[in-house]
Amino acid sequence: MNLGERVLDLVLPSSCAGCGAHGAACCSLCLTEFARPFPVARGPTADAVAVYALARYQGTARKLVLAYKERGRRDLAAGLGGVLGSTLPQVPVAQPDAEGVWWLVPAPSRRAASRVRGGPHLQRLARACAARLSAEGCAVAVAPALRLARGARDAVGLDHSQRVANLAGRVSLDPRGLPPPGSPVVLLDDVITTGATIAACARVLKEGGFPVVAALTLTATR
Repeated sequence: MNLGERVLDLVLPSSCAGCGAHGAACCSLCLTEFARPFPVARGPTADAVAVYALARYQGTARKLVLAYKERGRRDLAAGLGGVLGSTLPQVPVAQPDAEGVWWLVPAPSRRAASRVRGGPHLQRLARACAARLSAEGCAVAVAPALRLARGARDAVGLDHSQRVANLAGRVSLDPRGLPPPGSPVVLLDDVITTGATIAACARVLKEGGFPVVAALTLTATR
């Protein structure tokens, strides 16, 4: 935290984005909404990726994700990323590479959305996830290996087929963020709705030689 942020915190103390309690961006009680990973049903287009979520996209969990993603509460990254990091080793099929390194690949964001959110919000979440894993003694690295081409529109309100069409040909590997060839990776996202984004990302990674061992999201709509 820099000096400006310290002064701001004194003037406007942090409050929980879930319940409004003073003292933390997200209180420990609200974080319990993200208790444990559960498998998310997926269709044939999900490329057989095992998808797990920490909470249903409803109630307090939804409120926290929206506050972080759409309402400027970047201070939630540490708490939300932290629960991803502490939970990832519990995902049955998730695993590090042969050297014991967890490779985390955040789902890509539209450039317009990233500008509004102060940068790629899922990369920020992935870094917080990595920090928690590292604090628990794990070797971990964030690999921003995917990018989203121009032309993709906001997916809110789109059904599965529309989301698939929206992403078709627009997700690609980013050479600047690739892990070592052949590394198994874990995909990270904030909300899974139809599974179209996870499927598109997994397909591109697999075709590039990076097996996706699991996808972990904060919330799932179903």
